[in-house]
Amino acid sequence: MSIHSEHPFLEEDDPVRRFRGRVGGAVSLWTAGDETSRSGLTVSSFLVANGDPASVVGVLDPDSDLAETLAATGRGVVQLLAWSDHDLADAFGGVAPAPGGPFRTGTWEQTSYGPALAGRTRALVRVARTEELGWSVLVVAEIDEIVIAADDDALEHRRGRYRRTGGSPE
Repeated sequence: MSIHSEHPFLEEDDPVRRFRGRVGGAVSLWTAGDETSRSGLTVSSFLVANGDPASVVGVLDPDSDLAETLAATGRGVVQLLAWSDHDLADAFGGVAPAPGGPFRTGTWEQTSYGPALAGRTRALVRVARTEELGWSVLVVAEIDEIVIAADDDALEHRRGRYRRTGGSPE
């Protein structure tokens, strides 16, 4: 883990990274594994594709523990984070300290797909395929089940910073 005090997109020389930072989007936490061996990663580069089957497509760090655990188990949990989860998002993103590990933050429920953050909207997914994509791994995961929770103050990420989205109309 490396923790940096500087802004990740400030004075960035890489135009692709600068462009990606301006896209923005919801912040999710992808998790996999069981109570003895589990991993997670904060992900904002993902999309949901409706269909039969519906899928979640994510762009992950190929060197992450999560990529390895997803490959081994073939299952995972994709949960959407709230503004109150921004410290947890940093811990799973490897940009903030997490004494005892990031799973010591938050309240967790163990599912057959992996650990799930209590009280969050989530999709239980099965990995359908993976492929190398640039410096990342593209994961296509089919949705087996969705749990919808209150979405009062979703967490969004844009240009290296978290933003509050406010309440939802639901």
